[in-house]
Amino acid sequence: MDDDSLINEALGSDQGFRLLVTRYTPYMQVVACAIVGESQAADVVQEAWVSIYKALPTFEQRCTLKTWITTITANTAKGCLRKQSRSPLFESLTDECAEIMKERFDKHGSWSQPIAQWHDETPEALLANDELMACIKKVMTKLSEQQRAALSLKLFDGLPLDDICNILGVSASNVRVLIHRAQHKLLEHVEHFQVTGKC
Repeated sequence: MDDDSLINEALGSDQGFRLLVTRYTPYMQVVACAIVGESQAADVVQEAWVSIYKALPTFEQRCTLKTWITTITANTAKGCLRKQSRSPLFESLTDECAEIMKERFDKHGSWSQPIAQWHDETPEALLANDELMACIKKVMTKLSEQQRAALSLKLFDGLPLDDICNILGVSASNVRVLIHRAQHKLLEHVEHFQVTGKC
């Protein structure tokens, strides 16, 4: 069913609106979880659906239905952070990638320090390691909200860059910086874990 038909169904009956809810709730949960975390995602999605229900009759279709719903969900999630006196505003990012690159690579582009030996384990075997997964989850909670959201949406949920930009309300270059910083921190901890067995 295309957007027009789905909107008409949703406006025409409760059953039609339930169809809309069924189709988009999983996607909204991904967006909400990336911004506010798993524990608050369900509340954000529920609040977003209330806003969508009220605003649907005035939806002018200047964008796709999915983009519109995503924007409402992201704004609801950011509002949730504001209520908790935690700033949801995305910091003005300067390009710190060059500084990070200096830490990891020499002037010829080679590693300044060798990557920790991964021994005989495959990446799949390492990820299956419960202790490593617990470490990754711990590091994710320590990332800034912006970094965690960008990395989660890109790597774990596989969203395209344009969608992430729309959800987070930042430019593509800023999203790339956020993801790069988050990956850099994760890599450091994974290497440390591989060498020491500690997070």
